[in-house]
Amino acid sequence: MKQVEVAVIGAGWCGGIRAETLANSALVNKLHICEIRPDRLEEVRTLTHPATATTDYKAIIANPDISVVYISTTPEQTHYPIARDCLKAGKHVLLEKPISMEFWEADELIQLSRDNNLKFTIGYSQRFNTKVAYAKKKIADGTLGKVVNVMVSRHLSRSLGKKIASRVRLSPAAMESTHDLDFVFWMLEPAKPVRVYSQGAYGYMKELNGSYDTMWTTVTMDNGMLVVIGGGWNLPPSYPNFCATWIEITGTEGALFLDDTHRDKWLNTVSDGTRYPMSTMPGEQVDHVFAGQMGPETLHFLESVLLDRPVMVQPDHARMVMETYRAADLSAEIGAPVDLPLSNSSIAQLADMAEADKRAAE
Repeated sequence: MKQVEVAVIGAGWCGGIRAETLANSALVNKLHICEIRPDRLEEVRTLTHPATATTDYKAIIANPDISVVYISTTPEQTHYPIARDCLKAGKHVLLEKPISMEFWEADELIQLSRDNNLKFTIGYSQRFNTKVAYAKKKIADGTLGKVVNVMVSRHLSRSLGKKIASRVRLSPAAMESTHDLDFVFWMLEPAKPVRVYSQGAYGYMKELNGSYDTMWTTVTMDNGMLVVIGGGWNLPPSYPNFCATWIEITGTEGALFLDDTHRDKWLNTVSDGTRYPMSTMPGEQVDHVFAGQMGPETLHFLESVLLDRPVMVQPDHARMVMETYRAADLSAEIGAPVDLPLSNSSIAQLADMAEADKRAAE
């Protein structure tokens, strides 16, 4: 059996899941981990028993025996420089979303992977959600007829939203709806987005980081289909899970409704009341089985490298998703629809918005 040496850079929540999954895989010869927090590094080291553990990602870059790297670092501004260095060193890369903060960064990463003939993908793990996979199948086999519209509502708890918003100034569209934009565009291929209109509403999060509590975005596809996606991070602390998602797909021959609010599992205790245990985003290890998407996603990328198969998420697709949620940001700011691909004028407006956000944060 062919094996490889792999590394996980950033061993927090998602990186820890990936490290544990890889540690249990027969496809991995040696596991290496990198985490800047010594206490967390020791925690993951104890759990996964890696060959090496370091606080400096450059030690991963310098190791010629490591051929596959999973990058799960925060804040998100670290994605580009670490992924760039890994690709330049000839390593296959799975990078958590977003692909980058700037378009030119994404373009450089994509070109580096092509020039070096490397596998490069983005961690849009919802494609490994069995409900989403089923929806794609029902669209592809014609059960629903011609798809007319898709609606997705995804909202996070305040506690998780506060954690995310405290590390990066990105909107709910960029940090949450990005997952839905990815899998909806994937389900609707070969259709492409051509126009975006978005609105945001302020509430709890405004004083924390100036962010909307929620954004609702309408995307027009080039074949006339409508996609409506709502994303936010303001579920009350009492909600029994940290995320709730509802998906509706309607076509000329049928409709499909997907409940991903976790209400299929109830746990009620004296101490904690009602909880909806287990998460489908990103998932968790439950004894001998992984419940959720990130475990299968982690192994799929490894198999793509070893068997020279296509990755699940092509980086060009991830860039299209990025362009769409940035268009949503711009639309919400100017109160008007934004055409895709983005014009030079729209890109300049986004740059002005970023500069204004930077000044406001100082």
